[in-house]
Amino acid sequence: MATRRVLVTGGAGFIGAHLCRALLERGDEVLAVDNFYSGARSNVADLLGHPRFELQRHDVTFPLYVETDEIYHLACPASPIFYQRDPVQTTKTSVVGSINMLGLAKRVKAKVLLSSTSEVYGDPTVHPQEESYWGNVNPIGTRSCYDEGKRCAETLFFDYRRQHDLPIKVARIFNTYGPGMRPDDGRVVSNFIMQALRGEALTVYGTGEQTRSFCFVSDLVDGLIRLMDSPHEVTGPINLGNPREFTMLEIAERIIALVGSSSTIDFLTLPSDDPRQRRPVIDKARDVLGWVPTVEFDEGMTHTVEYFRTT
Repeated sequence: MATRRVLVTGGAGFIGAHLCRALLERGDEVLAVDNFYSGARSNVADLLGHPRFELQRHDVTFPLYVETDEIYHLACPASPIFYQRDPVQTTKTSVVGSINMLGLAKRVKAKVLLSSTSEVYGDPTVHPQEESYWGNVNPIGTRSCYDEGKRCAETLFFDYRRQHDLPIKVARIFNTYGPGMRPDDGRVVSNFIMQALRGEALTVYGTGEQTRSFCFVSDLVDGLIRLMDSPHEVTGPINLGNPREFTMLEIAERIIALVGSSSTIDFLTLPSDDPRQRRPVIDKARDVLGWVPTVEFDEGMTHTVEYFRTT
């Protein structure tokens, strides 16, 4: 079998860097493109001398002319701090960036996978969330640039499928954590770990009863690759996440214990449109892809804490 040429947009981001390593390990040629808005060259520094790896600075809101067999379209800031900093650009990245990657896939006859998000479900009125749920999203709020941008990207992917029979894959990614996260990305795991390591109070919003589910990054990457490798008729959307659900208060307490910190917990006002609950139904991923997450929360969090201790 000929070596696959794989393009990873957002390849210097948290998930993108882990994906690039996994693809190289199985023998693919990998071109990572990133504009380094929230990704960083340091995330893939260990890959820069690899004979089958190339890194290119590029913004996906501009066309890209390369030859490739598969496209993992991950480019888009995914944490509120980054996607709300320039909300118009965030929407452009999801919408125009998807148009450009779909156009490239159509031209070179490549399979293309969209890293969508559980945020397409908004503040869900159905719990847990399965792929048939259409969501409850505020179209004009401060999170809308990301939520609605990804919803529009999904629309574009399925319209390209219907109109051009393009081989598409859509993954709805739930909260993911692990080594390689930015300490300043504003996400709950990185926030709590950094606060605990510094001995600062952990900031919990609202009463801390809102829930999330957390998937370790190696499990998530395995799911993405399985989805890309699935038959043509498997398009998704498919939820990829760990169905074990925790309250924010539980997460804070567990991280304090894992770090061995004397930190206390401060309660702050809940941000607007913050989802009250989030847990994936992963029956489709299990049945169609043979995928289930295998890394338990405490094991994954121990690796993540150790990463933050040494960075």
